Amino acid sequence: MKVVIVRSNLKEGLGIISGASGENLNLPILKHSLFDVSDNRIKLTTTNLEIAASFLIPGKIIEQGNATIPLGIFQNLINNLQSERLNIEKNKNSIEIKTDNYQALIQGLAPEDFPIIPKISDENKNEFIEIDSGVFKEALSQVVVGTQFSDLRPELNSVFFNFSLENIKLVATDSFRLAEKTIPSSQFKTNHKNTFKLLVPLKTNQELLRILKEGEVLKIYHDLNQILFKTENLEFISRLVDSNFPDYTAVIPKKFDSEIVVNREELVSALKLAGIFGSRFSEIKIRVPEAKKTVEVWSVDETVGENHYFLTAKVQGKAKEANFNWRHLLDGLKAIRGGEVFLGLNSEDNKPALLKTPSDVFYLYILMPILKT
Repeated sequence: MKVVIVRSNLKEGLGIISGASGENLNLPILKHSLFDVSDNRIKLTTTNLEIAASFLIPGKIIEQGNATIPLGIFQNLINNLQSERLNIEKNKNSIEIKTDNYQALIQGLAPEDFPIIPKISDENKNEFIEIDSGVFKEALSQVVVGTQFSDLRPELNSVFFNFSLENIKLVATDSFRLAEKTIPSSQFKTNHKNTFKLLVPLKTNQELLRILKEGEVLKIYHDLNQILFKTENLEFISRLVDSNFPDYTAVIPKKFDSEIVVNREELVSALKLAGIFGSRFSEIKIRVPEAKKTVEVWSVDETVGENHYFLTAKVQGKAKEANFNWRHLLDGLKAIRGGEVFLGLNSEDNKPALLKTPSDVFYLYILMPILKT
């Protein structure tokens, strides 16, 4: 194996695949990247056995072959080199990197020991969804705010993909909050004939947000156990979560005792200020006074002080007070696109609030209030 590669291209490729590498004392090969030069292309691959990433980089191929190389060391070296032209050659199980004034030899492992990267089954390999990567990335970023890592409930440690011929719904929840984004059929192409539902691990979605570029054509394939995301140079495959997503539609509130429309940026500022005085539980209060022309965001901490922020708002319904985790409420506001936000509140503490843009029917964020003590 012998190639000539531009350093910036190699640096980009290593950065993209780095999130799929593994840490396993029994399988040291998982800390390595497979450097494969065949079929007139240069491909870098990593895996942790749950996910795998492959990326094609341009370069001049002098001799084909493959090798493995410790990803951390290799990436650190490439990031710190000054020369752009790199000569890379395999020497037994080692990789030799040369520039005009630098030379290094990094010990690798036998490429035959690198895990086999799984493929989508032959039955499903020709069925796909095609979507602009920017559209998909934007939708994904709006829903991952609704969940967090959970070892006890794997279905909450994921994003729910609900495909129909009319739309794709992406949903995530941690049982305290929930985010749903609908992508209408006008924004994607598909040759699927039937509906399907998938649970994609949170780690996979976070990696996709990190590595997907804007303006590329993204194709999504899946079978019973795996999902593949593919662009011109990238292939990212992941195991699916074997569980059932909760029936969340019943908890989405349809009616509210108080309906508030307020400037989004002003509410963001109010929450950030309230958070300074918030308790150790990140608790703040939102009050709708009788006058119904303002909304008060209030927080207090006996050891710090208290904070009151009054926002001009359009209010319908009766006066209301509710307690929220300000960080969770802020996550929803950051995910919303638009100048104004709608906040629906109910009198019962066990009923969730709803946050959305008045003009946007494709996104919603619901949040449980903190029970009053």
